Amino acid sequence: MPPFTHSTIYDVAVIGAGHAGCEAATAAARMGSRTILFTIDLDKIGHLSCNPSIGGPAKGHLVREIDALGGLIGRITDRTFIQMRLLNESKGPAVQATRAQADKRLYAQVMKEYLEAQANLDIRQAMIERIVPLTPSSDPQAPRFHIYTHTGSLIAARAVVLTSGTFLRGRAITGEAIWQAGRAGEAPSVALADDLAQLGFPTIRLKTGTPPRIDARSVNFALTEPQHGSLTPIWFGHYYQDQSGWLPDDDEHLPAPHPESHRWIHGRPAPIYPVVTPSTWHPQLPCYQIHTTPEFHQIIRDNLDRAPMFSGVIEGTGPRYCPSIEDKIVRFADKERHQLYLEPEGWQSNEMYLQGCNTSLPEDVQWQMIRSIPALANAELMRVGYAIEYDAVASGEIRATLEAKRLPRLFLAGQINGTTGYEEAAAQGIMAGINAACAVQGRDPLILQRDQAYIGVLIDDLVTRDIKEPYRMFTSRAEHRLLLRGDNADLRLTPIAAELGLVNARRANAVANRQDLITHHADQLRGMRVFPSAATNQALTNAGMQALSRESTAAELLARPEARYQQLQQALALDELTNNVIETLEIEMKYGGYLIKQQRQVDRAARMERHLIPATLDVMAISGLRNEAKQVLSRFKPATIGQASRLAGITPADVSVLILAIEKQK
Repeated sequence: MPPFTHSTIYDVAVIGAGHAGCEAATAAARMGSRTILFTIDLDKIGHLSCNPSIGGPAKGHLVREIDALGGLIGRITDRTFIQMRLLNESKGPAVQATRAQADKRLYAQVMKEYLEAQANLDIRQAMIERIVPLTPSSDPQAPRFHIYTHTGSLIAARAVVLTSGTFLRGRAITGEAIWQAGRAGEAPSVALADDLAQLGFPTIRLKTGTPPRIDARSVNFALTEPQHGSLTPIWFGHYYQDQSGWLPDDDEHLPAPHPESHRWIHGRPAPIYPVVTPSTWHPQLPCYQIHTTPEFHQIIRDNLDRAPMFSGVIEGTGPRYCPSIEDKIVRFADKERHQLYLEPEGWQSNEMYLQGCNTSLPEDVQWQMIRSIPALANAELMRVGYAIEYDAVASGEIRATLEAKRLPRLFLAGQINGTTGYEEAAAQGIMAGINAACAVQGRDPLILQRDQAYIGVLIDDLVTRDIKEPYRMFTSRAEHRLLLRGDNADLRLTPIAAELGLVNARRANAVANRQDLITHHADQLRGMRVFPSAATNQALTNAGMQALSRESTAAELLARPEARYQQLQQALALDELTNNVIETLEIEMKYGGYLIKQQRQVDRAARMERHLIPATLDVMAISGLRNEAKQVLSRFKPATIGQASRLAGITPADVSVLILAIEKQK
């Protein structure tokens, strides 16, 4: 029988409803593209399958940027977190980062409810088994793909975003137990993996892992150290105020989560938790720090012969910066203990995530080692830890738009590109959704540069690096990180989002007003001269600032490390400003010299990014170019000289030869 064919031809079909898929589908739909989102299980949309935490160093920057582009992950977290913290608070603004612990079930619920309310978006439960490219037509409205589900139905689409997560030929491993799974309790996607291979995509095998979950009722909290959340308001999302109060939010389905608005987290938490963070702005639960013991380490050493990652059972490469606990014990044999964290998985859940203890050791070993920790001497494991192996597409297969080089209009996002983490997946997802919609609508694609966003750094690394292990974002990967702070994400990206239709005019105007206020008051501070008179010094002293010994400007006073705008406002009768204006203003005054220096570096590098490499250039025929360079350039096919210069194996001399060859071709 012929397959059941749906009558609707979709502009964009998104396969997979993890964080990449949710962002991709929402972005495409908001831009006016008729979109369909496929998921194996409707109840697992936006599922936090590992640690229900969002953010952290560099990852928090990604979340802020996604929100600035109109994305979801930050705002969903703002409504469902049970702890929020600012990390690296004592360090500079470039490395400060927000991290939240979300309520696992509530997060997925709010995400699903939001997607169901999104215009232009249909959601369908189905496992996709085949993606069949069609012969391109002169009709721009003609479909480019037929998509076949496991039940035999057919859906036509003009562009496809594939966000398969860990499901491509996924298998789970705990000791000697091995079973086929995309994650625990869910079937893998084998037919789709075979289909990608038939389409010519080379793949690599990667691995990630998850720790045991502990029943909070079996924890001795007296032997733990509570880690409390922030006592002052912190949000991932961008929300705006004027002198009259909070401005109306631009999204009726996700109203701003301010203290005076509706709270999703309410009521009493699970009674087993001994303390609740004393917070007046949002209900919060602590996490709890514990440590491994010498006995814990010895149990692991005694069972290394049964450890899948050492016995050869596990074939995939795991993330170097998030190793399993057995790997830590082997690699850092001189360490007497490792810190672990017990993190509640929900406001009213007894299940606790044992952060730092990813493992695929046999279940009996997991019970032994967990119970060797004093606070967990009577621990009950609600779920055992396991490793998950899966296929990812090899490096060199995607463009900076996340479009597959070998199959136009097919976009890849998330773990299929070799990344790990919710935030990295969501960042790719929103960009893939944007560019899929742009392709269908005949618009220029959006490519964020390395100096524009951490998202730009992430995607550029995926395009120019040979990914051998799951890629994780760090602040150290961003050479212009002082320009890419969390406080200015909206100033950098929301005007772009407004042009694309991802945010409405009200939000765009609020960002423009914030920029105008920052610019105006920065100029005002630089032009305001302050003299060391008795009255001035008394006013400064009363405000908690040091007295002046020489003439200065207000900007120079604010540039002092210990100075705050509120002190200067009191001493010099300056205008009252909102917190989000003050934060950026202070950073610009304190780090102005460094910001100017980084901007000059950006301007120099921009010349290389504008230098395009013609698609018709035959690099194998370039005289004077080393064979290794020819092979690398042929594999990755960089679009610009800037991209080429960042490829491993490409030297400055190679770049010079390449530029000369381009000029000769012209």
